[in-house]
Amino acid sequence: MKNSIRFTFLTVIIFCISSLLKAQDNLNNRLEQSPRHHEWVEIPSGDKTLKAFVVYPEVSEKAKTVIVIHENRGLTDWVRSFADQLAEKGFIVLAPDMLSDFSEEYSQTSAFPSSDDARNAIYKLDSRLVTTYLNNSFNYLKKLAAGTGEVAVVGFCWGGSQSFRYATQNPDLSEALVFYGTGPKEAIEYAEIEAPVYGFYGGNDQRVNATIEASKNAMEEYQHIYDYEIYEGAGHAYMRSGDDPSGPEDNIKARNDSWERLVRILEK
Repeated sequence: MKNSIRFTFLTVIIFCISSLLKAQDNLNNRLEQSPRHHEWVEIPSGDKTLKAFVVYPEVSEKAKTVIVIHENRGLTDWVRSFADQLAEKGFIVLAPDMLSDFSEEYSQTSAFPSSDDARNAIYKLDSRLVTTYLNNSFNYLKKLAAGTGEVAVVGFCWGGSQSFRYATQNPDLSEALVFYGTGPKEAIEYAEIEAPVYGFYGGNDQRVNATIEASKNAMEEYQHIYDYEIYEGAGHAYMRSGDDPSGPEDNIKARNDSWERLVRILEK
């Protein structure tokens, strides 16, 4: 009996590891085989240097630009893959590494020993530094010769919350798209928002969804646009999970529906 349980446990572990490795291979292959131009840029930011991943679409005219703010585990391959997919739709995409110049030991996300270490570091970031990095990302795209001068922001999880927060800081954004991120806590913080805010939430993510009503009320109080969808059956981080063909069916559906809505909004 014990041997049977042990065998079953090991089988599950092996299956999980195999699935993770396969998903990582899919990401690596997608990035390596992409025909689009990828580059890393360094943007001076006071006494720090922001490192950012930029993807250009294959288009003949100037393109709208988008800042993509990563999840709480930093600028991962999945975020870079998302940036490439969005560029495929005709947008110039810049994904800043918010862990740039975190310390003398850790210069960017890839320098951290694990994603847990990166996550712990994310929550130590000063909000003023985050705003500086986003402002410098915005200014980089605003002045980009290949861009139209329009800059939207998209964020996931921690980055979703930062996307909402950045809308309170920058009135010149064209749109702010918030994927399963919470809004500012105080109603007064919503007063300065000018850009329309679009929310994307998983139905099985009550930790985040419990905050939607307060954001809705605050946005209505200041007569701002706040348009959101809740995708039933999907969990937190469904965009990443649903990007994996072997991921949960509800997450895959939510990801695909959200993707269509995301592109439709940015193309307005």
